[in-house]
Amino acid sequence: MGLGFCTAPSQLSPQPQQPPPTMQYQKQELSQATVHVLRIPNHPRYTVRLDVVDGLQTVADFAQGTPKPVAVINGGYFDPANQLTTSYIRRGGQILADPTQNSRLVDNPDLKVYLPKILNRSEFRQYQCGAKTTYAITSYNQPIPPDCTLNYALGAGPQLLPQLTSQAEGFTDSVDGQVIRDAIGSRQPNARSAVGITDKGEVIWVLVEQQSATKPGLSLPELADFMEQQGAASALNLDGGSSSSLVYQDQVITGRSLQGEPLLRPVKSVLMVLENAPK
Repeated sequence: MGLGFCTAPSQLSPQPQQPPPTMQYQKQELSQATVHVLRIPNHPRYTVRLDVVDGLQTVADFAQGTPKPVAVINGGYFDPANQLTTSYIRRGGQILADPTQNSRLVDNPDLKVYLPKILNRSEFRQYQCGAKTTYAITSYNQPIPPDCTLNYALGAGPQLLPQLTSQAEGFTDSVDGQVIRDAIGSRQPNARSAVGITDKGEVIWVLVEQQSATKPGLSLPELADFMEQQGAASALNLDGGSSSSLVYQDQVITGRSLQGEPLLRPVKSVLMVLENAPK
């Protein structure tokens, strides 16, 4: 009778689980500005949400919401005189803020020629495509992709990437190559806020400080170049100047200061990041 050998199944060592990706914050000192960059992984651990109020409130107040966000950045445009929006804000099929209801905008004779473009501003969108959450930057009138639903959209502009649309969305006019109108100061250095999306689906927030005459901030072309250097494939300019403000891990960062103190201006809307409990 032959001898039989029984080979025990090999004992495979369990593969160590990769830790979930984390948000990355970086402060960069450029020659003309201090820039704060927050990189949000495309991972279920984090949810990027939109919030808007009837009046105005600071990003620090938004950061005290429930559930408490880990980060907040200022959002779209508004009229501080009447506290009404000048760009669309939507959640699903509902318009949360409607610029056509702002009489100071739609009845302003100086803006009549620009109104169609103002009402079709670029926006930051979050889609739900089956089980997948994705982001896009496109104009208000752009259709929602097939098999996707719109979670929310925050109007702002102009687009920074893949092309800078400051001429169309910044309402600039030129005569013989000379700029005679630049409504949002796109070519001037300023405090800025922006949101970008990488090819991997990461979301990037950027806040630019305007500190002094030697560190005056960034123009929109300079901001577009910076966003591209950070790996953004598409990017959108948010409300800037005194509105630029960011909260990260309870630290409040503002684009401008007044007599050495951070200038925290109340705003209409924000983007925020929530950290989800592990499943």
